[in-house]
Amino acid sequence: MGNVWFVAALWVGLALIATLLAIWLKISTALSEIVVGTVAQLLIGAIIGHGSLGGSAEWITFLAGAGSILLTFLAGAELDPAVFRRKWREATAIGLIGFFAPFLGAAAVARFALGWDPRASWLAGVALSTTSVAVVYAVMLELGFNRTEFGKSILAACFINDLGTVIALGLIFSPFTIRTAIFAIASLAAFMLLPWLTPRFFARYGGRVSELEAKYILFALFLMGGLALWAGSEPVLPAYIIGMVLAGSVGKDHILVRRLRTVIFGLLTPFYFIRAGSFVSVPALLSAPMAFVFLFFAKMFSKMLGLFPVIRRYRYAGREAWYYTLMMSTGLTFGTISALFGLNHGIISQAQYSYLVATVIGSAVIPTMIANAFFMPSHLLKDRTLMETVEAVADGAA
Repeated sequence: MGNVWFVAALWVGLALIATLLAIWLKISTALSEIVVGTVAQLLIGAIIGHGSLGGSAEWITFLAGAGSILLTFLAGAELDPAVFRRKWREATAIGLIGFFAPFLGAAAVARFALGWDPRASWLAGVALSTTSVAVVYAVMLELGFNRTEFGKSILAACFINDLGTVIALGLIFSPFTIRTAIFAIASLAAFMLLPWLTPRFFARYGGRVSELEAKYILFALFLMGGLALWAGSEPVLPAYIIGMVLAGSVGKDHILVRRLRTVIFGLLTPFYFIRAGSFVSVPALLSAPMAFVFLFFAKMFSKMLGLFPVIRRYRYAGREAWYYTLMMSTGLTFGTISALFGLNHGIISQAQYSYLVATVIGSAVIPTMIANAFFMPSHLLKDRTLMETVEAVADGAA
């Protein structure tokens, strides 16, 4: 399919279908987009030919990458610094357990149950240790939990979990070079400068129809993303921390955040989620389904067995504890990044890559569907709505 506009129309049409399915089935749009991407690749590939969906096209790859970067940035910007400071012990304990339990469990299953070589097994452990910031944030935002302390606590634990994944991927597989040092120094400088510069720059030049604020944020994210790629890392990695350090300025500008969401969720993230779903090779899974089954349950059981007791210790009970555990058991962004890193560097084979990506996507869909269907702590949303109503009445009286 060579006409770029037809391809664009196809992808936006798939996003529209996924949104309608999400509304009808009352599930997260991100999850429906993943499933639609998998089904579309299978059907279109059978009718027209393999790769007809065009997920490997450079412009689709760029839009999907931009979507993951900006979505990760927004997730970081939504973190409440006060909540993070107050709950750093909880976030650290849950995040570290959420990383180490599946990292060791999945690596052991890949090595001893599936017979993968040691490097491929460790790569599997890294890829399946993640918690998907993209999926969790999209679900939190769509349901309204992002404005509750409960949702902010989950996002804080996600950050610690994925920080462990990033460090493990770098220490085990990425050689430390002069480019790595330059990237680390530049990142540290940016993380220190941006919180000081951004509010002052916006106060002097912002508030215009030219959307200077959005251009400023895109420039910072793309620049640091390009530097990360040059250093042999991934462009999405600095985006989360940039979002965190700007949470006190950008995160509190609700009008700016709403405008960014329009672009991100209206255009960019559908390309990311649909493309992620299209990477699943259904024939490869059908030819050796037990590899997927072993890896999926290795991640799920090790994550949940490690997380649930720790989450209960922090006074979460009932549906809250199970919802917290299931959301922390998701995976997508850093999982697919780790799997693709392994494929590109010859650590894993194409078949192993397909198993890992399918497992990562399965862990994005299944735990979230179970959590939202059976364990959603909807009473927290009711409490939030009541609090907002009281605050609005008080403001009006004042």
